[in-house]
Amino acid sequence: MKIVVLCGGLSVERDVSISSGSLICAALRARGHQAVLVDMYFGLEPYPDSLEALFDELPALPDVRVPEAAPDLQKVRAARAWKSPSLIGRGVLELCQLADVVFLGLHGACGEDGRIQAALDLLGVPYTGSGHLASALAMDKARTKALVAAAGLRTPESRVVEYGREDIPRLSEAFRLPCVVKPVDSGSSVGVSIPADRAEMARALEENLALGRVLVEDYVCGREIDVAVLEDRALPPIEIIPREGFYDYRSKYQAGATEEVCPAPVSPDADRRLRAAALTAHRCLGLKDYSRADFMMDEAGEIWFLEINTLPGMTPTSLLPQEAATAGVDYETLCQRLVDLALMGRKA
Repeated sequence: MKIVVLCGGLSVERDVSISSGSLICAALRARGHQAVLVDMYFGLEPYPDSLEALFDELPALPDVRVPEAAPDLQKVRAARAWKSPSLIGRGVLELCQLADVVFLGLHGACGEDGRIQAALDLLGVPYTGSGHLASALAMDKARTKALVAAAGLRTPESRVVEYGREDIPRLSEAFRLPCVVKPVDSGSSVGVSIPADRAEMARALEENLALGRVLVEDYVCGREIDVAVLEDRALPPIEIIPREGFYDYRSKYQAGATEEVCPAPVSPDADRRLRAAALTAHRCLGLKDYSRADFMMDEAGEIWFLEINTLPGMTPTSLLPQEAATAGVDYETLCQRLVDLALMGRKA
């Protein structure tokens, strides 16, 4: 089968995506597929004489290691030879149209926000994961929280703040601390901080100033536990224990920075409630095939929904593959199953 694995893109999560995409591509090739890895932003540079030939002469795959810091997107823009405002590189959509299916190894902006899904829908190209509308809703943390709360899940109180530099002194005094400050529509904990005093709050707002819009959320002290959904079935919960600080970008992608325990050591009742909450979030947002929901469990055993990922990471340290393995689904089988699901019908 001819498969395009889309990765990269113009996103602060592009390095994570390239790592995910490389592993996905290797797994699909091991299954006998003609899988081609393509950076959605850089596209086909240099442009090949024949797009079809790419499926026969498979290019080597890049390193799967994720650097410690998120990429500088200005440098990424400058590095592209094709100076176009398009976020989709040369030949990408044309190559996708030649494939039997597109595996979305993308994360963050341009990948999980529904835009590339909508483009592929218009082209009639099947792809992995959720459809364009559900993806767009789930990417917006504020809208997601409103929908899951209406479905009966507990989620920390929060407020979306739109601000400029002149507002920072006032806003740094306006919230109960500690709190969580994070971008409304980003992932991999980029831009996330947990300020404990007014000076840290001001720094958190300054760090996200370019966004002009953040979510400020009540801090829940407790255990961080994630639950993936695969084919409308919740997988075993996984507990995340960073060796220092909180589960930030470095802790997520640097080997040994975090201890992950799967299945999470929780009571049978807590296990049941966590899985039910993940399924509720997945279903109320209209997601398809797979997702991963993030929760906090406080000292009283209450479960608090934080956010959901429509294209969970597939890197060497990612959580979905660990949960799937605990349920008896190895990495190659997981990738193959997601391809099979993509081919079973169009996305809504």
